[in-house]
Amino acid sequence: MPINVQGVATLISVFNMPTAISFYRDILGFEITGISPMLSEDPDDVNWAMLQLGDGTVMLNTAYDPEDRPDGPEAERFAGHSDTCLYFGCPDVDGAFEYLSSKRLELQPPKVAPYGMKQLYVTDPDGYLVCFQCTA
Repeated sequence: MPINVQGVATLISVFNMPTAISFYRDILGFEITGISPMLSEDPDDVNWAMLQLGDGTVMLNTAYDPEDRPDGPEAERFAGHSDTCLYFGCPDVDGAFEYLSSKRLELQPPKVAPYGMKQLYVTDPDGYLVCFQCTA
């Protein structure tokens, strides 16, 4: 009998957790479903967070322990982020484009890929690509 999978949650490392949470929650519309204990008075200043949008789940983890965090992201540590893309099924890619454009994101309109998927790409604050897609 095959494994019964109920979903998948990708874990990505982020430089600034409050900035990452703000992007996924306040711009993309994800809901926080779990967090580690707060590190400061800022409720978004945590080491780990799980966020949900529809059936899509993403987990954010700090790239550095608080005492080891440099002043800015280390280029070599974050260089590969643009090679990582989170793909979310989205039946209304055009509606997602309109919604995200209203949030003042600079976006290219959705395009149909050669393999038949209509796709809208967004880059998060840490350089990861996020794609909302559906069959064209």
